[in-house]
Amino acid sequence: MKRSLPYLLIMVGSLIYSVGLNAFIVGNQLAEGGFIGISIVLLYKLGIPLGASFLVLNIPVLVLGWRFFGRKFSVKTILGVVAVSVFSVLTQHMAEHVHDRLLAALYGGVICGAGLGVIFRSGGTTGGVDILARIVRHFFNHSMGRIMFASDVVVISLVAIIINMETAMYSLVALFVASRVIDFVIEGFSASRAAMIISNHWDEIADRIHNEMGRGTTLLNGQGGYTGEQKQIVYCVVSRDEVVRLQQLVHEVDDRAFVVLNDVNDVLGEGFTR
Repeated sequence: MKRSLPYLLIMVGSLIYSVGLNAFIVGNQLAEGGFIGISIVLLYKLGIPLGASFLVLNIPVLVLGWRFFGRKFSVKTILGVVAVSVFSVLTQHMAEHVHDRLLAALYGGVICGAGLGVIFRSGGTTGGVDILARIVRHFFNHSMGRIMFASDVVVISLVAIIINMETAMYSLVALFVASRVIDFVIEGFSASRAAMIISNHWDEIADRIHNEMGRGTTLLNGQGGYTGEQKQIVYCVVSRDEVVRLQQLVHEVDDRAFVVLNDVNDVLGEGFTR
């Protein structure tokens, strides 16, 4: 069951993505980036079904992906491409015409981003530019993010030229929202805070964190850059609602302590997600 769960989630993510795509993006004459954006333009201008053109565009890229990255990577990618192609056909009747295209872009971005986030978190992709970006990185060591962003810029520019500028601008809104939702889904729903505490009373602070907050700590060796003095740094991770208590605790022990807080996501282990 555990082995088949990622494949099931890729199917579910593909369904969610297809619903958002048809109901809000295509339903309101908006566009997307990457290969799906090219397929949408072909749909608008030539009437070629979205699922069919998306699958055909991906075939040569999938062959390259199989050659360069092997079977394990390719199987999940093929599943994602085929599932999106099939579900985009099955959900094409769900088009919802929203009078406010900005609302359509926002809702489309949220739903498409949620679907893609589930696919990516399960180890799958929707093929297209993702595979090309991996191949380019393999040979030329370029950033995948930059390559994918550049491809989106090219596709949206084509949308502006072939369709109109207004559609391209609303489509950029949907792309931005989708990217944020993808990050949210991949990084996890339960964001926590990591604290690095530098104090001469590190032992007392660590002891109180253990006993009063029930959280573990890690001691790191540090050295003052100006004084050259050796320091013990207390590192711990707490939930968001424990941050104020941690700050109060540290202040009670040493009001001159240096505390750095960072957002962390998807914390695994004792006291957090397993």
